[in-house]
Amino acid sequence: MRFTRSVNSGVNASGGSDRADDGGGFGGGRGGRGGAGRGGGARAGGRPGAAGFGVRVIHSGVWGFASSPLVTEDEIRRITRIAADVAKASAIAKKVDVKLAPVPAYTEYWSSPVRKDPTSVPPEEKQAFVQRVVDAVVKNRAVSRVTASVGVGNEWRYFASTEGSYIEQETFEITPAFNVSAKIGDVTKTRNFAGVPKTGGWEVAEESEMIESAERIAAEAVEMTTARPIGLGLKDLVLMPAHAMLTIHEIVAHATELDRILGYEANYAGTSFVKLSDVGKLKYGSRLFNVTADRTIPGGMATIGFDDDGVKTMRFPIVREGILVGLQTNRETAPLIGDKASKGCTSASSWRDYPFLRMPNVHVEPGPQGSPTPDQMIADTKDGVLIDGRGSYSIDQQRYNGQFGGNCFWEIKNGRKTRMVTDVTYNAITTDFWGNLDAISGQESWRMFGTGGDAKGQPTQTNSISHGSPWLRIKKIMVGAAYA
Repeated sequence: MRFTRSVNSGVNASGGSDRADDGGGFGGGRGGRGGAGRGGGARAGGRPGAAGFGVRVIHSGVWGFASSPLVTEDEIRRITRIAADVAKASAIAKKVDVKLAPVPAYTEYWSSPVRKDPTSVPPEEKQAFVQRVVDAVVKNRAVSRVTASVGVGNEWRYFASTEGSYIEQETFEITPAFNVSAKIGDVTKTRNFAGVPKTGGWEVAEESEMIESAERIAAEAVEMTTARPIGLGLKDLVLMPAHAMLTIHEIVAHATELDRILGYEANYAGTSFVKLSDVGKLKYGSRLFNVTADRTIPGGMATIGFDDDGVKTMRFPIVREGILVGLQTNRETAPLIGDKASKGCTSASSWRDYPFLRMPNVHVEPGPQGSPTPDQMIADTKDGVLIDGRGSYSIDQQRYNGQFGGNCFWEIKNGRKTRMVTDVTYNAITTDFWGNLDAISGQESWRMFGTGGDAKGQPTQTNSISHGSPWLRIKKIMVGAAYA
């Protein structure tokens, strides 16, 4: 059983010219959004907190789940009976009994590390922070619109199971963001600040470089309006971490979720090209390609102490020296492939939602000491495109054949970053794409970027995750103009 309580709050401005276990339940809440508003005015914002609990049971070898916003002893008994009834009714269609990987019992408290409690920061200080971003951007007279925000999320959850676990956890999420639109003639373009949403306190906003980046982002938005498309052809791609996160998410992280591989998850965005027999054999990328899953990394949006099965979270390898070596599992799926323990990948978006397998933070590891710097990588590229930020994307139902775009692009010619170009997309056949990875920067340029918009399941649940990456160079990839 899981109890949760959630609260959302924050500030915004613009300007222009909760989960469960068998015989257990969960509850909690989440909160906080914010930014700066049109005409240069900033305002505090937020939405009421939500609290409730969910109960998951195994009866007749089948899961049952029910939830309620009314947290009373009588209601918990009633909802538990409903969950059992759901399981009994579902047992008619079962093929095999649910078997769970064992887990130790824990009695623990865990919280996101916070240096500056966002609830202790006066609203006026938060508003002034985002207003400084807007004020810096609108110095550029070609800017037609800017919106800036800092979202603040907080969730408290309590997990109890019949296996003896009693786990209390509290998470804080800070989401700094702004985007700038510029118009020259009939052309309008928008440049997004690749903010770094993280778990933590208000220090995340202060260290996000929103203010320091404002004038640069404004200038790039203006430059985008006069940029021209690049020709169709094979190019070397230099991917900045704020863009690499998109490709990592779609054709590595989702593709290695065990429920997709087994066909348990298919309706929402498909299954996976990966087969169980590929583990330890499949050449996923070049020898430079090392991928790690990690729900313990400080600041990660999916970082937490325990998952919604009561499993202590961990760090584990997915790809090593280009070879697929691991998959994302939870207590239900681990026994299906002979694993003795779960990798702690169960999550539910709230107390209302059924917990199931969700990706952890998934990162591409930096290169070893002596790896090229970003400048050296560009200098060593004869004909390529530098890509920053997230853009459009399309992916097939097996996470094998995709098309990706970014937010901002520059042509690289003879080792020099030259003109800005626009509307670039590239095609990626997963194993061929990562197999063409021929250069990777070191720890100094490794960055982690997050999103709160990872959707999965029906009814759809949306989770928060982070993906870290160094700078990457992928050789000889087909590039062309984006489809209109």
